[in-house]
Amino acid sequence: MSIFNPFHKYTVTAFALTVMITLPCAGQAGKIDDLFAELQAVPADQVEQSARIVDQINAIWSDSGSASMDLLLQRGHAALEEGEIQAAIDHFSALVDHAPGFSEGYHGRAMAYFEAGYYGPALVDLRKTLSLNPRQFLALRGLGFILEDAGQTEQALETYRAALALNPHDENVQMAIARLEGVAL
Repeated sequence: MSIFNPFHKYTVTAFALTVMITLPCAGQAGKIDDLFAELQAVPADQVEQSARIVDQINAIWSDSGSASMDLLLQRGHAALEEGEIQAAIDHFSALVDHAPGFSEGYHGRAMAYFEAGYYGPALVDLRKTLSLNPRQFLALRGLGFILEDAGQTEQALETYRAALALNPHDENVQMAIARLEGVAL
């Protein structure tokens, strides 16, 4: 039996493709780590610099690796911005169905559900987002808002603090923490 039978060729090809696909992910993880470290080091008065870093982080998170999935994400966000909430839910739901490991699909749908007043499904999607991407500070902020609105002050405060630890320049989170602590900024 030859060591170059078709089964071995397929195995080697599958292995090579796996390595090639995961190498960019490893590079992206390193880039994200660097951006988070840079974000932590930005002085509080450097709002533009922190916003630039947050935009870079969001751009990496928004790259699914598939042009089709990225298009669904863009269409979902566009529909959300235009106030077409059901269309946004539909686009994000299609994205979640086709790319269940892509956290931004769940995050987008959570935002759309929230806008539609569907807090239960929004909460489920935010938790799924955070299970896939625990550093998604915007999802933490959204979760904190829902918890606060539901009267779960302690959990909301804890969630806001977790979001602020990741993005210390988020003024919305700073104000929410101050509001819950009863302290004016």
